[in-house]
Amino acid sequence: MSATTRELRLASRPQGEPTEANFELAETPIPEPGPGQVLIRNSYLSVDPYMRGRMRDVKSYIPPFEVGAVLDGGAVGQVIASNGGPFEEGAWVQHLGGWREHALSDGAGAYRVDPQLAPVSTSLGVLGMPGLTAYAGLTEIAPTAEGETVYVSAAAGAVGSTAGQIARLRGCRVVGSAGSREKVEWLTGELDFDAAFDYREHDVATALREHCPKGIDVYFDNVGGDHLSAALARMRTFGRIALCGAVSQYNEERPQPGPENFVAVLVRRLRIRGFIVFDHGDLMRPFLEEVGAWVRSGELRYRETIVDGLENMPSAFVGLLSGENIGKMLVRVGPDPDPPAGNG
Repeated sequence: MSATTRELRLASRPQGEPTEANFELAETPIPEPGPGQVLIRNSYLSVDPYMRGRMRDVKSYIPPFEVGAVLDGGAVGQVIASNGGPFEEGAWVQHLGGWREHALSDGAGAYRVDPQLAPVSTSLGVLGMPGLTAYAGLTEIAPTAEGETVYVSAAAGAVGSTAGQIARLRGCRVVGSAGSREKVEWLTGELDFDAAFDYREHDVATALREHCPKGIDVYFDNVGGDHLSAALARMRTFGRIALCGAVSQYNEERPQPGPENFVAVLVRRLRIRGFIVFDHGDLMRPFLEEVGAWVRSGELRYRETIVDGLENMPSAFVGLLSGENIGKMLVRVGPDPDPPAGNG
């Protein structure tokens, strides 16, 4: 094992779209686990849209990243040393390891991953925070009922693609928007969405009138902006909106004004609720039971966009914000587990 490891730090706060200059790749000695700690060799690092907000020095639901410090984030890897820690050597663990190749953990916020049940990368995607976000949004925030119409924006992303399939598997009619023809074809083909459209080629309001002629019962909002305005115009009376994200505005230096047609909330008696996945950890067990079974059976499908090398993490992050990914965006920084015995 090399005596040094690498980590990615925030070099400066972005103005508008992040660039390579906002990040610093640093080499540092591999740390030794202290009492009650384990050392984890990371294999995959999570790249998530919410991280853009943490690059601003503003008060929010989670502290901002510090300039000069490693960027926090989800990771999955294998324990390679333990000093009386919560996991034995050889265990695979999902944890908040940050953007680094090696990380220490005392077990807080970490849990064991079984490589024989699903690829370890899924613990950062369809069976991790993005999947739980989708599940919470459609079970507690904006519950669906069989036969309803559900619209999901950014539907080809890690959260949106899972949300749309959960709604479909629960008997809903599902419409999604995405940023390319390839993504639209994935949604309506492999994922069995009832309809989808490319918002770069079609006006969102016009597309929703076409694909949701009887209106929208539930809107799972990952985008905000014109998508939210267009959805408000098509919401049915007593409809529900789960406000999950506003990726269209993450690089804006000034907040955009709210929808001009917000009065629709009053007229149609809509219920709109913003939510953060960190508040719904109590749903992890039922989520893994229900969605995990769908993933293993192939009823719920997923895709991962994987970039290799910690040095390419900034470009992966910029690509995520501009919609280059299909499904979950990950950076691979270490080896995968050995395949289970008997799988060839």
